[in-house]
Amino acid sequence: MSLVVREGLSLKPFNSFALDARASLFVEAGNDQQVREALALATSRGLPLLVIGGGSNLLLTQDVQALVLRMASRGVRVLSEADGVLVVEAEAGEPWHAFVVRTLEQGLAGLENLSLIPGTVGAAPMQNIGAYGVELKDVFAGLTALDRHTGELREFSLAECTFAYRDSRFKRESERWVILRVRFALSRTAAVHLDYGPVRQRLAVLGIEQPTPLQVSQAICAIRQEKLPDPAQLGNAGSFFKNPLVSAERAAALRAEHADLVAYPQADGQVKLAAGWLIERAGWKGYRDGDAGVHHLQALVLVNHGGASGPQLLALARRIQADILQRFAVDLEIEPRVL
Repeated sequence: MSLVVREGLSLKPFNSFALDARASLFVEAGNDQQVREALALATSRGLPLLVIGGGSNLLLTQDVQALVLRMASRGVRVLSEADGVLVVEAEAGEPWHAFVVRTLEQGLAGLENLSLIPGTVGAAPMQNIGAYGVELKDVFAGLTALDRHTGELREFSLAECTFAYRDSRFKRESERWVILRVRFALSRTAAVHLDYGPVRQRLAVLGIEQPTPLQVSQAICAIRQEKLPDPAQLGNAGSFFKNPLVSAERAAALRAEHADLVAYPQADGQVKLAAGWLIERAGWKGYRDGDAGVHHLQALVLVNHGGASGPQLLALARRIQADILQRFAVDLEIEPRVL
C-alpha cells in the first residue's frame, strides 16, 4: 500500500501538549516498506525527516519544516521461550501501555512498573523509559532499526544501545536510526519490584502482601492517575524535567539547608535529586501564566490549559530553570524534545 501524504497538516492530534503546529508533509507508516518510502519522499522533497510515535515527548515551538513520519506499525509476537523466560517482540507503533497490559494478561512479568507511561513501543528505547525502580534496559532483549544513511536493517544488543538515565544511542543519534521493532525478556516467575515506597503502601492498604505483577501494575496505574493529568483532558508531556544528578558534596550542602530534601544516592557516588521537590519548594506548583502552567498536583509536569503555545510553555520552563539554578545551584534539564 502506498503512502498517504498530507501537506500542511496540524499536528495538534499527534502531540500530547495539543499544540497546533503544522507539518510540511505528514505520513504514517504501517510497515518497513512504507518507512523506506517515507525516507525516499523526504529526500526527493529536500526535507528533513522527523519520526514520531505517540508525540508524548515533544514540545513544538513552531511549524515543523520537515516530513513528519508517524510510526503506525502494529503486531506482537513471542519469538522464543526457555526456562520460563519469553522473548516478546512488538512493532514500533504499538501503544506502550496497551502492550504492557497485554503481556500482564498473559501472565508475563517485567513491564508492570512501566505501566501507564504514554507513547509507543518504538519510542520507549529512545530515552530508556523508567518508573518506580525499573527502566526499559532491565527487560530489554534487542531491537531492529533502519539505518537512514545506508538503508540497511541492523540488530542492536543491550550493550550497543548504551542506555543511561533517560538516554540512549538512539536519542543521541536521532537523525540516523528509525526503530522498527523492540524485543523484551519477560518471565513467568520473576519477582516483582517494590522498591518504591508508595507502591508498597498502596498494596498494603489493599491488603495485598504477595502481589502479582498485574496487581503491581494496577497499583501503579492508580498512583499515576492520582498524580499525573490525562493528556486527553489537559495537555502535557508527563515529567518535563529530568531528575538532576549532583555530587555527594552538593547534595550534603543542600540537605544542610533543607532537611527534607528528596535525594537518592547512586552507585557511581552521585546523588539524584527529585526535580519535582525542587520545583515545588521554589513555589512553582500550581503556577499559571495564561494557559501555560505547572500542574497543581505534580510540580514536575508543565500543562497546557487549552490555548498555550509552544513558545509560552518553553518560556515558562526557562523561568523555572533559572529560578532553580539561582535558589539551589542545580541545573534542570528539559526532558521532552524541543522543536
